[in-house]
This record gives sequence, structure tokens and C-alpha cells, in this order.
Amino acid sequence: MTDYLMPSLGADMEDGRVVEWFVHPGDTVRRGDIVGVVDTAKGAIEIEIWLDGVVREIVVEPGTKVRVGALLLRLESPGNESPQPTAAPVAATAAPVPAPPAPEPRGLDDASKSQGPPTPASALAEPRASPAARREAKRRGVDLGAVRGSGPRGAIVLGDLGVSVEGTAAETPAVDRLTAMRKAIAAAMARSKREIPHYYLATAVNMRVALEWLESRNEGRRPEDRMLPVTLFLKAVATAAGEFGEFNGHWVEGALKPSESVHVGLAISLRGGGLVAPAIRDTDRRSLEDLAKAVTDLVLRAREGRLRSSEMTEATLTVTSLGDRGVETVFGVIYPPQVAIVGFGRMTVRASVESGVVSAVPVVDVTLSGDHRATDGHRGGLFLQEIADRLQRPGEL
Repeated sequence: MTDYLMPSLGADMEDGRVVEWFVHPGDTVRRGDIVGVVDTAKGAIEIEIWLDGVVREIVVEPGTKVRVGALLLRLESPGNESPQPTAAPVAATAAPVPAPPAPEPRGLDDASKSQGPPTPASALAEPRASPAARREAKRRGVDLGAVRGSGPRGAIVLGDLGVSVEGTAAETPAVDRLTAMRKAIAAAMARSKREIPHYYLATAVNMRVALEWLESRNEGRRPEDRMLPVTLFLKAVATAAGEFGEFNGHWVEGALKPSESVHVGLAISLRGGGLVAPAIRDTDRRSLEDLAKAVTDLVLRAREGRLRSSEMTEATLTVTSLGDRGVETVFGVIYPPQVAIVGFGRMTVRASVESGVVSAVPVVDVTLSGDHRATDGHRGGLFLQEIADRLQRPGEL
């Protein structure tokens, strides 16, 4: 029997409220399935299961608020060992619980849909619905066949019946949620500035070749299908991080633990205020087309409050881009336990001298905020130069 605990969904998370379960005892689940939703200061997060098995007991009922590390459900799995580490309650200054191994990446068609547990053949004739939604529909005499589901794989959830769980995002005033998010962000950033000895570097990158390449690539495409510069930014950072592994990992228990995979977190501003930085898995291995679609999907789900637990815990370094806000240069604050954040500002036109000829070229300021415990300015400068070199060879990204 394996205990599944409330995961830490970020350095600023202390507790969460279970909104809804999509499984009940006896259900078979696969690694990577979405099994429920937890409400946090940063919104509702879909909880993934980390191993195959059968649900034997749901310990926490919907509407219950529990601390990180609390027992949520018990799973009977083929082995007795779980990849999820045992977690203790996390204080505001404590390090987050390391993320368990993530599920294998799914296809892009699946990226825009939450995955749910498999449905037994005997139940195929019935509408897919969460246990809580099924109970509520029965109590109210609602025909689930006439309800359109918005949950994982089209499952009907409480919100589809016009029901909200007390204290969840559905009924929390927007001003209160923003206040809670600001407090959570403040706690994480205060911890970062207190514990991490930051150093800052910046370089200006000539984007003429990259923009010409983008213009050629986007020619004849609909606006919604055009690739944006942020796609090149993410791929350049991710591939450079593969060469400079000391910027790609976590500072845990007084030492750097580099990550073999590169999962870049993308800072996303939320409607109404607030910020999240969910991860794009295997950023360095994705094609630019794949990455562009993944970015669009991630931004959409972040602003709709449909992020997944793995996306909130897996980032190995972060990229922030404020060029669309008119910011020319941005120096980010490192999000612990990461050890670096790369910033991109607004594209500007500046004078450049090439072969004695002065010309106007588009330039973007690229910055690095590094953790001096893990790296130094010399390596940071080389890392920035590697990013710049890759941006000037967009066809090779």
C-alpha cells in the first residue's frame, strides 16, 4: 500500500484545500492521470498520480484544507515503494518537497487536455463524472447525460452543476485571492533574497537574423499560428542550459543538484494580477513548432486556472519576458530552489557598426540572475554568450 501525500506545489506553498476528486475507491489509475484538484493561493491545480495502481482509500474529503505532506489517499500498487518522497509540513522559509518523477511527455494533442483515470468497460454507457458530481446530481435529480463536462477527459465536475466547494476558487472573491497570491509570492521572494546571494549580468543581443527568420517562417500564416520571439528565447535558454548544467537544477541541503532534464519555467502574468511560472517539460528537446504550441497551451491553462501539479514543481530554471510590457531590461529574482532566472526585455532599435558601416539593428537585452553558491560571474557570462550565439542561429534551434 502506498501513501499519496499533499505535494508541495512551490516554495511558497504551505497548505491547500482539496476541491474535488475524480476517482473513488476501486478505480484503476495510471501514472500521469489527473485524480483531483487542489486549491492554492495561486489557483486551482490539477493533481497527478505518480504510479500505476488501484485507489483503496480517499482520506481527505473535498472542502478540507490540509498542510503540505498530509495524507490524501492510499494506493495499492505493484511495488511497495513509492517515488513520492515523504513530506513534512513546510514552513514559509523551508525548502519545498522535491518533485517526484514526472510522467512521460504526452503528445501535443493531449497537452491541451487533462488526463483522467481509465473508465471500466461496464461504465462506458454512463457519462463520465467525478464521484462528488455524481452524488450531487443524484441528490438534485439532474440527468448527467444532459450536462457537458469540463473536467479531465470531459468528466462532469461540481462546477458543471453550478456547485462550488466552500472556500475554493469558485467562490473566493477575486480581491481575496489576489491578496493571498501576493502574500505567497512575497514570502517566496523574501526567502530568495534572504537566502540566495544573487549576482546579475546583462548583454545586448542582435536579433536581426532571428527576426528575419521568424518573418520568413510566419509568412502566410494566420496570426494565431505565428511563432513569437519568446519561442526562440525559451529554446535558446534551454539548449544553452544543456551545455551549462550548473544553471539548470536545484540547491538542496547545501549543495547543487543539477538536473539531467531541462524543464524551463515560463513566468506568466495572470488576469487580475499575480504571477505563476509553470514548467514546460523537456524544453530543449522540443521542436520550435512543438514548443510554440506548448507555450500557447500553457498560457491559456494558467489564466484559466487549469495547471497541473507537475508543472508547478518541475521547473529547473525560469525565463521571464517583459518586452510586451514595454520593459527594456528585467532582472529577475531567483525562485528557490532553482539557481538561475533569465530575463528578456523589449526589442529596441540601436546603432551597430559592422565592417565600418553604421546601421540600425533590433536588439534585445538578455539578463541573468545567478546564485553565487552554485555559479560565478565568469560562468554566467559564458552562459549568456551561449544564449546570444544560439539566438543568432535560429535555424539551428
